[in-house]
Amino acid sequence: MPITPAANLSLLWSELPYLDRFDAAAEAGFGAVEVLFPYDMPAKETQRALLRNGLTLALINAPPPNYTGGQPGFAAIPGGEARFAHDMRRVWRYVDALRPKMVHVMAGEAVGPAATEAFVANLRNAAAEAPPGVTLMIEPLCPQAKPGYFLNDYAQAAELLAAVDAPNLALQFDSFHAQMIHGDAVAVFEEYRPLIRHVQLGDAPGRGAPGSGSGGVDFDRLFAALRAGYDGFVSGEYIPDVATEQTLNWVEALGE
Repeated sequence: MPITPAANLSLLWSELPYLDRFDAAAEAGFGAVEVLFPYDMPAKETQRALLRNGLTLALINAPPPNYTGGQPGFAAIPGGEARFAHDMRRVWRYVDALRPKMVHVMAGEAVGPAATEAFVANLRNAAAEAPPGVTLMIEPLCPQAKPGYFLNDYAQAAELLAAVDAPNLALQFDSFHAQMIHGDAVAVFEEYRPLIRHVQLGDAPGRGAPGSGSGGVDFDRLFAALRAGYDGFVSGEYIPDVATEQTLNWVEALGE
């Protein structure tokens, strides 16, 4: 597929009620969206919002959030295999209804060889259970945004992908996290491009709209690299400091 802009509806148009954000995205010209955690709303409601706007759901996160506090994910938690499997059964029900192209499997907060073993085993099981046509994603998150998160380096992610060795498991690239972790998001993208099947955009250090950071991501270089060697969704996953409509210049710039 060609480069396809998408809107992250968990962050963009956050002033609107959830279901109204789908209408806003379609009115702004998007054909695809992503929703980090769609589990607060019955799947049929989100499904209707997608259908009435002709939108493709690019990605959701898994597992559902823990509203009592605690782990952002369970896939790398030693001893948490039963909890992970239980939560993934709910995820698969939402996948069946909403038909996302990708599911980001969150690792949780952990460290050490036991966490690596748990993550690899859980990813293998999830990849074996995933419906046809759905790709599972893993994403390194920077310590500034997610202190203690297990997956916090792109080299680590590449090693994990090699260990699992599943065709329906790939790397999710986020320009904000890549910049914060490694200091040059473009270099990260170019090094790990063969593993990347989903791209998210946010500037650094504030996770604002592309081009809003001082000395942050070089989006001219990144967009040139994307045009030269990437096919797939490119999603705006950032925190607007003005109305979302005023932050969408990146869509046109991406296609130049």
